[in-house]
Amino acid sequence: MAMDPQERAEFVDAYTRVLITAWSSEEFASRINSDPAAALRECGIELPANATIELVRTIPDGEHEGSLDTQIDAWERGAETGHYVLHIPDTPQVNTAELSEGDLDSIAAGDGYYCCCCCPCCCCS
Repeated sequence: MAMDPQERAEFVDAYTRVLITAWSSEEFASRINSDPAAALRECGIELPANATIELVRTIPDGEHEGSLDTQIDAWERGAETGHYVLHIPDTPQVNTAELSEGDLDSIAAGDGYYCCCCCPCCCCS
């Protein structure tokens, strides 16, 4: 069952919170492994009581890192089958060798917007 635009926006927002929290908190990352339904609920994603959750830590073949459409398609299939697949790749690493000294200074100062193409909240997804 396809999500309507409002449901999709709410899912993307919650899924982004899941990723950012999983990547920045070892405690949350541990909880998402041990009790994914509760961890997802903390970020605003409610699942049916009888749902099963499969965590995927690798990027599917043929997909680029951060493919939001892949996650949305998997989630919509879960709504039909009761088996939800959640893509949570390992913590992305920014290759600082590709950044200029000016880029690094701006990042450290909190200036500007820099895209590392690793998160579905990113403009290039």
